[in-house]
Amino acid sequence: MMSHSIGYARWQGDMLEMNYVLKSILVVVALSLSVTTAAAHKEDARTGDADKAKVESKGKAKSTAKVKKTRKAKKAKKAKAVPARLLFEKMTKAADVPAQAFGSYAKGCFAGGQQLAINGPGWQVMRLSRNRNWGTPRIVAFIEKFARDAKANDGWPGLLIGDISQPRGGPVGGHASHQLGLDTDIWLLPSPDRRLSLAERESLNTISVLTKNKKKINAKIWKPAYLKLYRRAVSYKEVGLIFVNPVIKRKLCKDAGKDRKWLRKVRPWRGHYSHFHVRLTCAKGDKQCKNQPKIAAGDGCGADLAKWFKPKKKKKKGFKFKFVPKREMTLASLPRACRRVLKQ
Repeated sequence: MMSHSIGYARWQGDMLEMNYVLKSILVVVALSLSVTTAAAHKEDARTGDADKAKVESKGKAKSTAKVKKTRKAKKAKKAKAVPARLLFEKMTKAADVPAQAFGSYAKGCFAGGQQLAINGPGWQVMRLSRNRNWGTPRIVAFIEKFARDAKANDGWPGLLIGDISQPRGGPVGGHASHQLGLDTDIWLLPSPDRRLSLAERESLNTISVLTKNKKKINAKIWKPAYLKLYRRAVSYKEVGLIFVNPVIKRKLCKDAGKDRKWLRKVRPWRGHYSHFHVRLTCAKGDKQCKNQPKIAAGDGCGADLAKWFKPKKKKKKGFKFKFVPKREMTLASLPRACRRVLKQ
C-alpha cells in the first residue's frame, strides 16, 4: 500500500514537471512569434514608407512638371499675344464717356478723348493719316491757348502740331509715351502764312536747329523767337515739363538772362532737335493717372545738364553690340481699365 502511494506521488511529480516544461516551451514560442510579428510589422512599415515616399516623389515630380508646363504655356501665350499698339490703332474714335486717364505716360490709355481741329487760329495739324490729333480735353485746350498766345504775344507765325495721341491713347508706334492724351509734339518749323494742303501735311518735314553733327546750335536757323516760344510753352500751370535736346537746353541756359525759374521745366533729352515735347500733369482728382516724378529744384543748367556732354566711354576691342528687339507691350501690361476703354 505504501509502495503504491510512493509510485503515485512520483507520477504526480513527473506530470507537474512536464507541465512546467510545456509552459516554458509555449512562452518561448509566444515570444518568438511576437518578435517575428514585430519584425514583420516593421518591415511592412518600412516598405509602406518607401512606397509612400515613392508615391509622394512621383506626385511632386508631376506637380513640378505641371508648374513648368503651365509657365511655359503662359510664356508662349504672352509671346503670341497681339501687341496692344495694334488694338489701339484700330480705334478710330474716342470712347464716348467722361474724360479720364488711366496709368502712366508710357503705359496707359484714356477715355473721353477730344479731337483737335486740323486748322485753327495759330495752328495746323501735320501727318493727318496717322489719326493722332486726339487727346484729353485739357491737352486740346492747352494747344489752342498756346497757339493763340504765341502768335499774339511772341510774334510766332503759327504752330505745326505733330503727334498728340490716338483716339483712346495706348502704345503708339515711334513713341515711348503719348499714351495718356497729355503729351504733344510741336515742330520747330514755323507754320507758313497759308493753309497747307493734305498732301503737304504728309510730305513736308520739320527742321533741325542744330548743326549736322548735332553738337552745336545752327546759328543760321536759330532765332531769338525760339527762346520766347520755349518760355511761353512752360508758362502754363498745367504744363509739367517740356523735353528739348541737351544742346538746346544749354543755349536756353546761356540766353535766359536773370529770369531763370522757367528753365526748371525745360528738361534735356536725346533727340528733340526738330520738335519739342510738351507734357501736362494729371488732372486734379484723376486718381488713376500717374504723374511724372517731381523735378529737382533749380534751373537744371548745372551738373544735371553737364552729364549729357561727358565724353562717351570707348568700347573695348572685340566688343560686339548685340541688338535685342524690345518686346511689344500687350494689353495685359496696361491698367485693367484700358480693356474697358477698348470696348466702350
